[in-house]
Amino acid sequence: MIKASDVKELREITGAGMLDCKKALEEVNGDIEKAIDWLREKGISKAQKKASRIAAEGLTNVIIEGNKAVIYEINSETDFVAKNDVFKNFVNEIGVLLLNNEANDMDSALMIKTDEETLNDLIINITAKIGEKISFRRYTKLIKQDNESFGQYLHMGGKISVLSLLEGNNEEVAKDVAMQTAAMSPKYIRREDITADDIEREKAILKEQAINEGKSAEIAEKMVDGRINKFYQEVCLEEQSFVKNGDITVKEYTESNNCKIKAIIRYEVGEGLEKRCDNFRDEVMSQMK
Repeated sequence: MIKASDVKELREITGAGMLDCKKALEEVNGDIEKAIDWLREKGISKAQKKASRIAAEGLTNVIIEGNKAVIYEINSETDFVAKNDVFKNFVNEIGVLLLNNEANDMDSALMIKTDEETLNDLIINITAKIGEKISFRRYTKLIKQDNESFGQYLHMGGKISVLSLLEGNNEEVAKDVAMQTAAMSPKYIRREDITADDIEREKAILKEQAINEGKSAEIAEKMVDGRINKFYQEVCLEEQSFVKNGDITVKEYTESNNCKIKAIIRYEVGEGLEKRCDNFRDEVMSQMK
């Protein structure tokens, strides 16, 4: 009889999934040292060795079902793996798990159960199977009312994904808002969302820019008001020119269709992460050693 405590210990040592650890112990009559060797021989324990590697490629995705929607990012080390069908299927599997469970943070999401495994076990197992570090970076789940609409847009097969939520029953408008967000990358929905500290910081930068252009402090102060409006037009979704019709703003477009933007979430693969710098030739050669 294999002890649960031994399975747990072996899992912590090797980083392998619980089922693999249990099988390894069964194969060697419960001897942990021999089980470690068994997992190494099968190539299963190597997932742990990859924990410190950089995973900044991968895919983002959006799944919508009824009044529920989730947007999430799964990372790999290389773009080559991100295009692999095994990885793509794994990404879809994770999305379904997130959509159909009540996890509300990353810790609880990683503990989502699937058969005898957790989502975290699935990540460890796919890392061992594919041969490079796979990580579940982030997700956002939204719930809508019946009088609201979800919009989604995926760019370049998932390099950028956007999920939008609008008040009003118009999925076409919601999708247009998602496309706008993907293309123009707004930081806020409307200027009221910007904190007072951020506005004052931007005004200080704009004033300093004008002074550096040779303007006096008094004139620079007056120039700030005009330039801050341009700042709003760049960073606030509602104030941006609508990409499908530059004669109107996004706010004018949504209001003309009896809609109001409630939420936008934009994920771009690897944003803010350090990228690998080794080239493809080195990557292939490293795999041959």
